[in-house]
Amino acid sequence: MNQKKHKAEAWVRPEIKALSAYHVPDSANFIKLDAMENPYQWPEKMVDDWLAVLREVSLNRYPDPSPAGLKASLAEAMGVPSGMDVILGNGSDELIQMIALTLAQPGRVILAPEPSFVMYKMIATFTSMEYVGVPLAADFSLDMGVMLAAIEKHQPAVVFLAYPNNPTGDLFDRDAVHAVIDASPGLVVVDEAYHAFAGDSFMDELGKYDNLVVMRTVSKMGLAGLRLGLLAGPSEWLGEFDKTRLPYNINVLTQVSAEFALAHREVLDKQTQQICTDRALLMTELQATAGVQPFPSRANFILFRVPKAKKVFAALKEQGVLIKNMGATEGPLAQCLRVTVGTAEENTAFLTALRQAL
Repeated sequence: MNQKKHKAEAWVRPEIKALSAYHVPDSANFIKLDAMENPYQWPEKMVDDWLAVLREVSLNRYPDPSPAGLKASLAEAMGVPSGMDVILGNGSDELIQMIALTLAQPGRVILAPEPSFVMYKMIATFTSMEYVGVPLAADFSLDMGVMLAAIEKHQPAVVFLAYPNNPTGDLFDRDAVHAVIDASPGLVVVDEAYHAFAGDSFMDELGKYDNLVVMRTVSKMGLAGLRLGLLAGPSEWLGEFDKTRLPYNINVLTQVSAEFALAHREVLDKQTQQICTDRALLMTELQATAGVQPFPSRANFILFRVPKAKKVFAALKEQGVLIKNMGATEGPLAQCLRVTVGTAEENTAFLTALRQAL
């Protein structure tokens, strides 16, 4: 007798059935260098002061639905130009989803270079938009002939450009980004999740184009646990996106903690500077390691290629080091792994394990 199908089989959208849930590997008891996190804790005195602030929070009350003080602090810290609006999201992921929900109509397209941040494609699927991935050039730069042709053909409602790009770590040429903005009929989102390490930004270009917004997150600044993202741009766009934001999307602990952290920006900046210094040292060591091809990075991670990446990844795990296996056997990410820049001790442990794994 055939087993009766569960009702979910009849009602769940086919495109959702075809997806795999976003997988986060178990990192317990590993040196964790797989998720582009800041490896540093706060000084003990700062933690004590933060806990004192949290004791005053009224958990029985809903959070401020649109925290003006936090938005002002973030706008100042992020260098948002005067006259531009700001909205907050539960991480960048929610902001991407808000944009897609606002622009989604049958046949409309989200376009992005590939490889890039996987959530652009996933959220296109969630919102029933068509996703068009445009291959990068062999050196991971924007292939402008292909990119501009794709924009002309598909007339995307929104183009996402990660700057620096994830997982490649490079900054696209500024003139190429300008050309994409000029050619795009709809919105262009410059996703600056790794701005703290990049030394470059399109934030000061806001207001010069009527189809440009800039997205940031505090995650890479050492605040990943807060899940707080920021979108900056003209009110004509952001006022519409705000209509798809769920009420009270930024919880009260995140609001208070983020304001506290931004008031101690010197601690975050010092950690960022250390990561940039250690990134350069790690790059030098990888370049000097036989069989390893690292790619230039302006983020807090380094993409590198090794023979038999799957075996190397497994050998690293056996030695207690967790990095990211890009899982590709062909294409631009073939045999590539990605390592987050950790503390000096973590980087040394990774290099030792990598050399034993090769």
